Amino acid sequence: MLRRVFLAAGLALAWTCPGQAEPLLLRISTENSPDHVQTRAVARFADALAQRAAGRLSVSHHSGAALFRDADVVKALRQGRIEMAVPGTWHLDRLEPSVGLYLLPAFHGRDAAIQTRLQDGPLGDEINARLQATLGVTVLGRWIDLGFAHLYGVRRVIRDAEDVRGMRIRVAGGEANLRRLAAMGAEPRIVPWPDLPQAMAAGTIDGILTTHETVASGRLWEKGIGSAYEDHQYFPRYVPLVSGQFWRRLPDDLKAVMAEVWEAGVDSARADAARAQDAARAALLANGIVVTRPEPPRLAAQRQALMADQPAIVAALGIEPGLVAEAMAALAGESRP
Repeated sequence: MLRRVFLAAGLALAWTCPGQAEPLLLRISTENSPDHVQTRAVARFADALAQRAAGRLSVSHHSGAALFRDADVVKALRQGRIEMAVPGTWHLDRLEPSVGLYLLPAFHGRDAAIQTRLQDGPLGDEINARLQATLGVTVLGRWIDLGFAHLYGVRRVIRDAEDVRGMRIRVAGGEANLRRLAAMGAEPRIVPWPDLPQAMAAGTIDGILTTHETVASGRLWEKGIGSAYEDHQYFPRYVPLVSGQFWRRLPDDLKAVMAEVWEAGVDSARADAARAQDAARAALLANGIVVTRPEPPRLAAQRQALMADQPAIVAALGIEPGLVAEAMAALAGESRP
């Protein structure tokens, strides 16, 4: 993984000299609004990198899907129309099935720390290697967090998993999300974030799979969300992807600097995401949203019920069975005292 190659490099960049080539253009695309926790983390990275690589990289960050929606950004990276993006994992499992591993029922309701240890370890390294080989991109370093995704009722109250049966649930993406919710009896459908307010106003969805922070950043209580069921559906993350074309143009010292600057911000970005989710939950309560938090035995029972559908989901997504077995063994190890 890049962080292991470059983290200790300690390379310094030279100041621009007369006659030096024009700075390389580095455009970074994100989809969320400017006040979203992920947008703020990527903006800090862009600012820090611009300072470290002054005169050699011309860094610009474009949020709010100003350049590309996350659903389209991998194609743009492959075509060299953008140099870097940080899409959510739910956009990547249709392109590299192994990313869908973290959206399987086995991870439903699991503690965030357990999932982070797996992603930051050998299992995560394997998935990153597959992403790079399949998409022709470079994974710049560790993934950053969004935080647990839950279920939210739009003019409907969700207090238990049984309540979602027959509900039209909006998801941002992810084939595994669609199939997991279908296994719960819901009618999931993909609606991109920019189109969500219109869908809510039109009454074409009854619920949403998203996070507290996303609800708060969009003030979605003003558009019909009235309840939240905190069942830890899955733990969304964002993956730093760099265009292969762009990466091959970089000298080794700039590659090292990009990786170092990204790594320097990962822990703080994750901590900020956790704080943002806590603050967002308080905002939901303050704005009248009814929040139900199921007890751990209920979550375990919910996960166990969904496990019956996991083999079919794995087969449909095309996740390698050996990788699933590795993940299941790792989860079993985490469960032992």
